Amino acid sequence: MNFNEINGGVCAPKGFKASGVHCGIRHNRTKNDIAMIFSEVPASAAAVYTRNLVKGAPLTVTKNNLEKSCGTAQAVICNSGNANTCNADGIEIAEKMCALAADALNIKPENIVVGSTGVIGQPLNIEPIKKGIPELVKNLASNEAASNSACEGIMTTDTVKKEIAVEFEIGGKICKIGAIAKGSGMIHPNMATMLIFITTDAAVKSEILNAALSQVVPDTFNMISVDGDTSTNDMCAILANGLAGNEIISDFNNDFEIFKAALNFICVKLCRMLAGDGEGATKLLECHVTEAKDINTAKITAKSVICSTLFKAAMFGADANWGRVLCAIGYSGADVDVNKIDVAFQSKAGKIEVCRNGAGIDFSEEKAKKILTERDIEILISLNDGKSNATAWGCDLTYDYVKINGDYRS
Repeated sequence: MNFNEINGGVCAPKGFKASGVHCGIRHNRTKNDIAMIFSEVPASAAAVYTRNLVKGAPLTVTKNNLEKSCGTAQAVICNSGNANTCNADGIEIAEKMCALAADALNIKPENIVVGSTGVIGQPLNIEPIKKGIPELVKNLASNEAASNSACEGIMTTDTVKKEIAVEFEIGGKICKIGAIAKGSGMIHPNMATMLIFITTDAAVKSEILNAALSQVVPDTFNMISVDGDTSTNDMCAILANGLAGNEIISDFNNDFEIFKAALNFICVKLCRMLAGDGEGATKLLECHVTEAKDINTAKITAKSVICSTLFKAAMFGADANWGRVLCAIGYSGADVDVNKIDVAFQSKAGKIEVCRNGAGIDFSEEKAKKILTERDIEILISLNDGKSNATAWGCDLTYDYVKINGDYRS
């Protein structure tokens, strides 16, 4: 199914506005450190959260809000620079953020999704946020620049803004989905990933929206790894305000499948952006596993390869050390016949086979080097044992990753 990419990010769907400002959480006054997304009308809402036992207070508050509101939300507020995690007053601060935003927007606090990202274990002062919210509300707009501004407001070590929007048709009505995301380090999710806020003007019942998100996440965001660390603040939230005018999707019918396919499309795009912008990364790694005996085997295999520290280091050096691929598969726990595995590397510079039936074959190291010097690298693995496929996304491991995380708090 093809989808038309459009501009506008989270402001592309009808009825959504956004803004971002610098309120003073960060010392760097040149970067926005708080963002807001607002729907002109109440929207169906759904979210998924990190499975890390240590969770940021905003996740708990968001989950409570969505339960109180029966899956309805009208705004998102999120700060960067401080994760509001492992703080004695964390819940209180997150609830105050909701209350302040609700008062400024004239909506109920339980109709707000709240998020935070940044350093763990440092108190979050509510005063800068209190001062910044009026400006956030004043600056709300429904254009691409507004989405850009909000996207900057949720960034931490990200080097590029991550935004996307697409349009599609349901029941003769043009619908749109837009998203902004942040994520560069502490990426090894087991739910969704990083912080991702999705908007759509499609009309979708909240239970169905939750089902769509829950079905898409395992094959997209859960298949990313930058460094093997599962964040405490990972959350993916989606708001659907229905202003496109389609008949509300309230069942698992063809309209649901179209909507889910569009959602999957933008999530895959975001996966590539997030993995490619891993801390210190110079290359995006995309591992395709084919002909596995079942989907679980395919996923475990793909994820193990892109998580391998040794393999990631080899990709940084453009070294076609395919043995590290086999090694990662061997300890993954996947039920595979190692004597059937084929491996190839591919990029825009070409494709080269390096392993067949679990054993090395002659190949040109010079050609391999050329292929692996490109920015986007595909690792093609055939298990030759079935019909199931899976894809995982990661990045290379560089010196800069250590530099960035060696003095993250400073």
